[in-house]
Amino acid sequence: MSTTPPQQALTTDGPTGPGGRAPDDGALGWLRALGPRGRRAFAGAFGGYALDSYDYFTLPLSMVALAAYFDLDSGQTGLFTTVTLVVSAVGGALAGVLADRIGRVRALLITVITYAVFTVACGFAPTYETLLVFRALQGLGFGGEWAVGAILVAEYSGARHRGRTLGAVQSSWAVGWALAATVYTLVFSLADEGLAWRIMFWTGALPALLVVWVRRSVHDAPQAALAREHSTGKGSFAAIFRPGTAASPGLLRTTVFAVLLSTGVQGGYYTLATWVPTYLKTDRGLSVVGTGGYLTFLISGAFIGYLTGGYLTDRLGRRRNIWLFALLSAVCILAYANIPGGADTLLLVLGFPLGFCMSAIFSGFGSYLSELYPTAVRGTGQGFTYNTGRAIGAVFPTTVGFLADSWGVGGALVFGAIGYGLAALALLGLPETRGKELA
Repeated sequence: MSTTPPQQALTTDGPTGPGGRAPDDGALGWLRALGPRGRRAFAGAFGGYALDSYDYFTLPLSMVALAAYFDLDSGQTGLFTTVTLVVSAVGGALAGVLADRIGRVRALLITVITYAVFTVACGFAPTYETLLVFRALQGLGFGGEWAVGAILVAEYSGARHRGRTLGAVQSSWAVGWALAATVYTLVFSLADEGLAWRIMFWTGALPALLVVWVRRSVHDAPQAALAREHSTGKGSFAAIFRPGTAASPGLLRTTVFAVLLSTGVQGGYYTLATWVPTYLKTDRGLSVVGTGGYLTFLISGAFIGYLTGGYLTDRLGRRRNIWLFALLSAVCILAYANIPGGADTLLLVLGFPLGFCMSAIFSGFGSYLSELYPTAVRGTGQGFTYNTGRAIGAVFPTTVGFLADSWGVGGALVFGAIGYGLAALALLGLPETRGKELA
């Protein structure tokens, strides 16, 4: 399977579009500036991440039904998320190495197939232990898709629009989340809970359609592919842990602080993504349909947050955007978890800014991590730091699960605010990269 198009397909759009208009002017200039092949790469990464999100959220949305079916306590249900995220670190690191060695598109296909197959397998699990194993294996693909897709698109995007372009890719997470919430509302309204959670996992076969299209239509960015093929030490873990010398700055410092940044942001995010549906059903007493309605506000805020954060990361810079939304996300968590009983309208309304802030902080990640590493180890660096942070951050949802029995889910959610504080501190060790061109 070839990931590089024939030579005649390597031309790009000219400097002007119809009527002499520059391709990067206007609200959608970032999309026009990608060129035809870049737009196909964007569509492949967008679809892959949306379906990655869909497959991930089949678990949190089914958590209450799973707990009842297998007679689980909060700690055991929280372990589902922890296992998924911990194993995703392995999958993400391996996918990053593959992206540097065999190309971005081939690695993308492997990750999508992996998470789809094991999501479907979860629907057939006869025991808690079996489901835990299948969910862990799903994490292998789940961990790698985002990093590989983000790099694929970043290498097509110019420095001027990279933040908003990758922010748009990130917004697909909200699309997948919304699709999962819609299917959840439909399936759990029509089927008994004991069967409904299995149906949710079986619908995880949807990515198979995307794989067919990506295999035929999407290719690596030509210049980046050429640079990678002529690089030495590509896909090397040793390279991203090499300390600096007088002749070379090295990447060890960057890797350590990028892991801390990723840990903080994802610890806060997955705390909310995992436990808000349970919080709405148990602590707030909402029905399936009611939970879906409240999640609509949260997801709508998330979608707009991704797009807004992508714009701001180009305007303010990578570090300022993350600092701003780390602070706002922590404030929103504390406010959301302390809404008094009976104030359901306030709970509904506050879901929008909560979703907005916890997603806007992610918008700069794709561009920022891509810009921190050279082409030869970009996949390795981004895959390792993002997913190691995800694995360490997985401690947060499990901690909330164990605290929930004594504090209540709402009280335990405030633990997620600690993650955003860690993210803000990690930025002190990382440079600003806005305006950096990628090979």
